[in-house]
Amino acid sequence: MAVETTVKSSIVIRFAGDSGDGIQLTGTQFTNTTAMAGNDLGTFPDYPAEIRAPAGTIAGVSGFQINFGSDAIHTPGDFCDVLVVMNAAALKANLRNLKKGGIIIANEDGFDAKNLRLAQYEDGENPIKDGSLSEYALYTLPVTKLTREALKELPLSTKEADRSKNMFVLGMLYWLYNRDPEKTVNFLKQKFKNNSIIEEANISVLKAGYHYGETAEIFNGRYDVKPAKMPSGTYRGITGNQATAYGLIAASQISKAKLFYGSYPITPASDILHVLSRHKNFGVMTFQAEDEIAAICSAIGASYGGSLAVTASSGPGIALKTEAIGLAVMLEIPLVVVNVQRSGPSTGMPTKTEQADLMQALYGRNGEAPVPVIAPRSPSDCFNAVYEACRIAIRFMTPVFFLSDGYLGNGAEPWKFPKASELPAIPLQYAKPEDRTNGKYFPYQRDELLVRKWAVPGTKGLEHRIGGLEKEDVTGDISYDPENHEKMVKIRAQKISNIADFIPEQKIEVGPTKGRMLLLGWGSTFGTLKTAVQQLNEEGYSVAHTHLSYLNPLPKNLGEILANYEMIVVPEINDGQLVNIIRNKFLVDAIRFTKIQGLPFHVNEVKNKVLSLLE
Repeated sequence: MAVETTVKSSIVIRFAGDSGDGIQLTGTQFTNTTAMAGNDLGTFPDYPAEIRAPAGTIAGVSGFQINFGSDAIHTPGDFCDVLVVMNAAALKANLRNLKKGGIIIANEDGFDAKNLRLAQYEDGENPIKDGSLSEYALYTLPVTKLTREALKELPLSTKEADRSKNMFVLGMLYWLYNRDPEKTVNFLKQKFKNNSIIEEANISVLKAGYHYGETAEIFNGRYDVKPAKMPSGTYRGITGNQATAYGLIAASQISKAKLFYGSYPITPASDILHVLSRHKNFGVMTFQAEDEIAAICSAIGASYGGSLAVTASSGPGIALKTEAIGLAVMLEIPLVVVNVQRSGPSTGMPTKTEQADLMQALYGRNGEAPVPVIAPRSPSDCFNAVYEACRIAIRFMTPVFFLSDGYLGNGAEPWKFPKASELPAIPLQYAKPEDRTNGKYFPYQRDELLVRKWAVPGTKGLEHRIGGLEKEDVTGDISYDPENHEKMVKIRAQKISNIADFIPEQKIEVGPTKGRMLLLGWGSTFGTLKTAVQQLNEEGYSVAHTHLSYLNPLPKNLGEILANYEMIVVPEINDGQLVNIIRNKFLVDAIRFTKIQGLPFHVNEVKNKVLSLLE
C-alpha cells in the first residue's frame, strides 16, 4: 500500500528514556542526520545529574529534544509534536512537554508491572492501556522484544542485546521522518570498529527499526521537512562546547600564540577539555589539574610565559578560581576564564542551566578588580564570542570572562564555519629588548589605551617582578604608597572602560527602533526572545528586542537605545541580575522577568508576559 507523505515546515521531537537507554546518543544521531538533510535545527539535551539513578525511576529519566524545520529555527521548541518514551517513567516525566493532540510512541515493554511501580503509577493504572492518553495519538510497540528478535542469531546476552534498543527506535524514526540512516551506520562502524559483534548488533537493529516502520503499517503516513533556505556555504552541526574549543584554537592560530588550557573536569564544561585534547596537531596543550586552583594557576603561569592561556569551569569551580583571577588582574596578563554556567549555588543542579553567575563574573573578587565579560547567544556563537574574548584579552592584557551556560554548551545547531581569512586579526607583539628606556625595562609603562607590554620571561633585558602585591606605576616595583595604589586601581579600571571603544555599538535585533516596549536580553535567551518578538510583531504588537553580548563594559550607545522605549523588560534565567545593573547604571525602571527552574524560557512564556504588560 502506498504511504502518504505529509510535508511539515517544522517538527519538535522529544526522546525520553532511562539513563541507560542511550537517549543522548539517539538524539545526537538524529540531529546529525537531520543537519545533513539540510534542515535548520535547535536541540535541548535534558539529562539527570546522577551518574546512575535507579533504572526505571523518574530520577533516572534522560531526555533530548530537537526542533528542526525548513524555516529559521532559533530554539529547541516549547512543546513537542512527538514524544518517544522507552518506559513508564519517561512518559510520566515528559507528558507535560507534549502538545495536546501530539504523537506518543511508546515501548510497551517498558510498561510492565515493575516499571509502572517504579514510575509511581497507582496499582492497576497503565497509561498506554487505560485510555488516559486518549487525547493523544498513541502508538505502542514492543521495542525490547523486537530488538531481541533482530539479534537472536548473534552471541549476545539479553542485557547486551537490550542495549541496542535505542537503535531500533532511531531506525523507525528515520523511516517516519524520511531520513537516510547511512550516516548513523557509518558512525556505528567507526564507534565499534574494535568490536565487530557490537557493531553488527547496532547496525542490524537500526535497519530492523527502519524496515519495521516501512512494513508494519502502524503509522498513518510519513513526514517530510524540506531543507531550510540558509546562506550558501559549508555547514556542520556543532554544540556550544565544541564551538568554544574551536574558537580557542582559531584564536591561537590567528594570533600565533600557543594555546594552553588548564582545567579540572566539571559539568557542563568538561567537553571543552575533551575536544581540545584531541587537537595537539594545532599545538594545543591541555592540562587536567588536580583541582580548580591548580588549573587556573597553571594557566596564569602559561600566560606569563607567552601562551594564550585559558581555564574553564562552572560556578562552583569559578568560586575556587576567584583569588587567582585577582592575581591575573594585578599581573595584567591575558587570560580567558570560561564559565559554562549551571544551576547553583554550590553544586546546585549540575546538569541544569542558569544565568546566575553574572554577578560572580562582574564582582566576584576581592579588591577593585574589573574584568571584561562576554556572553555567547547561541551554540555556534560560542565560536565568535570566545574568539572575541581572546582578542580582547591579548589586546588589553587582561583576564576576560566568557559566560556560556549549560543550555548553550550542550545544545547544537548548524554552523556555517568561517574561513581563516574571514576572522578578525589578533595582533600580538611581545616586548623586545629595544623597548627599554635608557637601558632599563619598565613593565608597567603603558600605551595610549593604558595597556602594558607582554614581556616573556627569558627575554634578555626584560627582567621584572611579578606577584599579587601592588606595583608602582611604570616601574613595576612593589609599592605600599597610598596615592600610587589609588592611581593603579583607577588605571586598571580605566583600561577596562576603554574597551567600550573597541566593541560594536548595540543594535536592535527585531522590532521598531523606538516605541512601547523593549526586551533586553543577554546570553542564551537570544533565540527564545527573538522568536517571541518576531511572532508578536507579526501579530501587530509594537515590541523590540536587543541582546547584549558585552556585559562589561556595556556598549556605549545602550543608554540611548533604552531611552527610546516606554517600557524596558529584562528576561533572565536568574533572579534578576542584569536588571539591577541596568537600573543602577541608567536609572530606568526596568521590569524584572525571571525564571529559576534550571530550564530555559519557552517562547509562549515570554509572549504571555509581554502581553500581560501591554494590557
